[in-house]
Amino acid sequence: MKAAIITEAGKTPICGEFREPTGCEGKELITVSASALSQFSKSRSSGSHYSSDRQFPSVAGADGVGRTADGRRVYFVLPEAPYGAIAEKSLVRSKQCVAVPDGLDDVTAAAIANPGMSAWAALIERAHVQPGETALINGATGTAGRLAVQLAKYFGAGKVIATGRNESDLQELRSLGADAVIPFTLGACYPLGAKHYEQVLVAEFAQGIDVVIDYLWGESAKTIIVAIAKAVEDAKPVRFVHVGGASREENIELPGAALRSSAIQLMGSGLKSIPFPKLLDSIRNVFEAIPPAKLQIATKTVPLSEVEEIWENAPGKPRAVFRIP
Repeated sequence: MKAAIITEAGKTPICGEFREPTGCEGKELITVSASALSQFSKSRSSGSHYSSDRQFPSVAGADGVGRTADGRRVYFVLPEAPYGAIAEKSLVRSKQCVAVPDGLDDVTAAAIANPGMSAWAALIERAHVQPGETALINGATGTAGRLAVQLAKYFGAGKVIATGRNESDLQELRSLGADAVIPFTLGACYPLGAKHYEQVLVAEFAQGIDVVIDYLWGESAKTIIVAIAKAVEDAKPVRFVHVGGASREENIELPGAALRSSAIQLMGSGLKSIPFPKLLDSIRNVFEAIPPAKLQIATKTVPLSEVEEIWENAPGKPRAVFRIP
């Protein structure tokens, strides 16, 4: 079968022939129609994600949409190694499949499942966001962040604050539910960037903040935590949920005083921090919420034959989705 093959850890996949999987009890043989290229899929396939099987050679792709041997249309996640989702066929445990509703096309289902799940799980399973609360989405201009803005509003957040580096992209989020946007510029080339970001956050947080959903980590996350300690009223809990590390800054220097002088609750959201069945439920819920929440996600379809080029150069948005065959 045609597949995106990774020959060894860290390598870019190439399009080639890979042996077909065979179905067995408890596992579904999937004829794949679409698989999105997410950061999770890339890192897990290349062996750098903590959930990776690190079995090579293997087929790339952590999730996708297709049909089972008996004709059911499903979203599937975490195929059985060495099989992946970017191939004509895949193999996955039956319990790791979610029915795709009628009316939801394959490309949209493949594109929205992972980022939608991350946003839903962080807001509902970890932050337990409540109607009327104020939520800040740090890194809101990415695909998952944009969905988090939309879902926070759908869940009844009284105020949604979106932050990010790209000011024009942030302004677009106002039409998706963001009530306030805060652009920032950080890094060694901008020595006053963190201080300015902190000052703006302190002024905003003085009005109240309940939930932070963080897709960046690094210096921006540290700045938010410090701002919470400085601005939030005495013993007012703030739930800070770390979801992704798009900043590529894996570690931060976290001042102990920021924890001692605030009631911040630090937690993560993802595989192993939430029971797997709850993550699948989040995907089901996102699928069902697309019409009432008017969820939007930009996609670009690409053929499997272009996997090597797209793997290295895919833009953050629109989300690249492999159409198979």
